[in-house]
Amino acid sequence: MKAIRTNSENKDFINLVKQLDAYLKITDGDEHDYYNQFNHIDVLKNVVVVYVDTEINSAQGKIAVGCGAFKKFNDTTVELKRMFVSKEQRGKGVAQKVLLALEIWAKELGFKSCVLETGKRQVEAVQFYKKCNYEIIPNYGQYKGMENSICFEKKV
Repeated sequence: MKAIRTNSENKDFINLVKQLDAYLKITDGDEHDYYNQFNHIDVLKNVVVVYVDTEINSAQGKIAVGCGAFKKFNDTTVELKRMFVSKEQRGKGVAQKVLLALEIWAKELGFKSCVLETGKRQVEAVQFYKKCNYEIIPNYGQYKGMENSICFEKKV
């Protein structure tokens, strides 16, 4: 498993985000369009994609299985965006690899904390962030007053 730093023009990142959006369209239902307006990937300059080795028809190759990104939230904080792991790779440490790579990168750039929003219906995501020492904070920005939203923060 290998994490690479890239940007939002990476084709594998774009494909993983399409899978994420398809998943969220189902779980968020009527609220998907509201949330989606805040998830344009062209503003993301700090992207991580995780690859695993795979055998396809006896040929070795690498396949993109997870991604995440961050953007500047304020002078000391980044906001994590577009975290996703393909369904068949969940439970194998991919999300932790993505998250750790993003946290290290943010810290290298001088940021002190990471914030993020996820939906309460994304039960696995909520459990994952809690397990990774993210603490629930009041909903911020566009997520204030959104019943389905839950926001987190972690000092890096």
